[in-house]
Amino acid sequence: MAVLATDVAGYSRLMNADEEGTLARLKQCRRAVVDPKIAEHRGRIVKTTGDGMLVEFISAVEAVRCAVEIQRGIANGNIGVPEGKRLELRIGIHVGDIIIDDNDIFGDGVNIASRLEGIAEPGGICISDDAHRQIRGKTKIAYDDMGYQSLKNIPEPIRAWRARAVANACPPMDADVPTLALPDQPSIAVLPFTNMSGDPEQEYFADGMVEDIITALSRMTWLFVIARNSSFTYKGKAVNIKQVGRELGVRYVLEGSVRKVANRVRITGQLIDAPTGAHLWADHFDGCLDDIFELQDEVTRNVIGAISPRLEQVEIERAKRKPTENLAAHDYFLRGMANIYQVTRQANLEALQNFQSAIGTDENFAAAYGMCAYCYVWCKANGWASDREGQAGEAERLARAAARFGANDPVALAHAGYALAYVVGELEDGGALIERALMLNANFAAAWRFSGWVNIFLGEPDLAIDHLHRAMRLSPLDPLIFIVQTGIGLAHFFAGRYEEALSWAQRASRHSPGYVTAAILTAVSSAVAGRDAEARKAVARLHQIDPTAAASKFANMFPLRRPADLAAFDAGLRLIGLPE
Repeated sequence: MAVLATDVAGYSRLMNADEEGTLARLKQCRRAVVDPKIAEHRGRIVKTTGDGMLVEFISAVEAVRCAVEIQRGIANGNIGVPEGKRLELRIGIHVGDIIIDDNDIFGDGVNIASRLEGIAEPGGICISDDAHRQIRGKTKIAYDDMGYQSLKNIPEPIRAWRARAVANACPPMDADVPTLALPDQPSIAVLPFTNMSGDPEQEYFADGMVEDIITALSRMTWLFVIARNSSFTYKGKAVNIKQVGRELGVRYVLEGSVRKVANRVRITGQLIDAPTGAHLWADHFDGCLDDIFELQDEVTRNVIGAISPRLEQVEIERAKRKPTENLAAHDYFLRGMANIYQVTRQANLEALQNFQSAIGTDENFAAAYGMCAYCYVWCKANGWASDREGQAGEAERLARAAARFGANDPVALAHAGYALAYVVGELEDGGALIERALMLNANFAAAWRFSGWVNIFLGEPDLAIDHLHRAMRLSPLDPLIFIVQTGIGLAHFFAGRYEEALSWAQRASRHSPGYVTAAILTAVSSAVAGRDAEARKAVARLHQIDPTAAASKFANMFPLRRPADLAAFDAGLRLIGLPE
């Protein structure tokens, strides 16, 4: 990472002369100049130390530009201030390996940046040779060679450079650049990842990985993705993310970097809201270059699995802030998705209404048909179905329409497929739709979740567990993760592993205390495992969630193919003593 270290020159002297005034000026300086510039250049403040701070950037260019703008802003603020009261920062910047531990960072990358800050002049910026190699020719900033410097506790002398702004060093965004209108659907551009290794061979690796990510994102029919040829026009350039958003007409930008050390490589990525510059997601991935293609695939899977649910959540929040009149089909769809995550009977009814409104606005909206059908999944799973036969018929009609209109839409196919399997009992037809969704997008966490559940119904508990763990790996912070946990518990139950079943069911109930399926599995698993006290407690909890809970209500809860599984679940229901 690029690490920036700062402190206030002569801080002790300033504090001795005027403690309250110095602290007030320092706070104002951070509020007005330092913090906004760090945010603008996508830095992360790791920690502050009284008069100093440590900041990390994924781009050396952004780190140096940020430093120059901070120093310029502070210098402007010092105009008219007596020399003895001026705040002046020293800044050091280095690009190197870091160790991340509990949101703090350590290692040579940090140590060298801190030592370079110590040899910078008040109001000056000192950067390492590693940082200088990354940014030369990419900024309108002049650099003076300071030669090799012996730094405290650094064994080898470090070549250092003094950075100084020249005229128009950081020009404002070009107002003449044409602005493309944002499309109706969420939109994203993936920029070429920066090669921070100094190794030209890694350019091919980085470019190939970005192309894979673009291809994977393009399979998501709800997402507008800028083609590779347009994204790669920014390769090797220092970019302004807001300007990229304007030029390409996208709301989101994914950028990153690749750094190789020996046979290991670290890939970092961050998702940015282009109009505001706000960070939405950031992470890093480490791997070995022994199998470069497998590593590319692994990073692609991780990136897609991480940013897809994040994009969906951000879009849902945007839709909720819009006025309700004159909503387009996609906004109705997003409002329905927001309802789905609330997991209540009323919210599910509102979700169904919003998805129906989306279909009313666009009668070919395949994903809306699929989500309408999925609302009936929630009805059955939570015991809200008042007319099971009628709702099963409606779920089948909607699911078939989703498959008809969305033959290449993974969202439509996966949700429709699960509705067919779970609500209608058409396990083969439903499973086939889910399988096609995974062929279209192998990184679709929800499809792996549905596939896991269908394999439970088909009597394949171990395969189900494998698919459910894939879903959890692709979307570890999913708001609906309790459904995955319940599925893993149920698979263990049918495999005869009752303690494991109980553990997963309890975990699901902690995530979603009102989820009836997890509650009934907790009760049944406790009873079969011989944990009578826990079974009684779970039954009491079940009655709190559903006062009408009865054995007949849950007897046909799952469309189980194997008679032995039906018998095992019925035996568990009898053990917990629910009324018939």
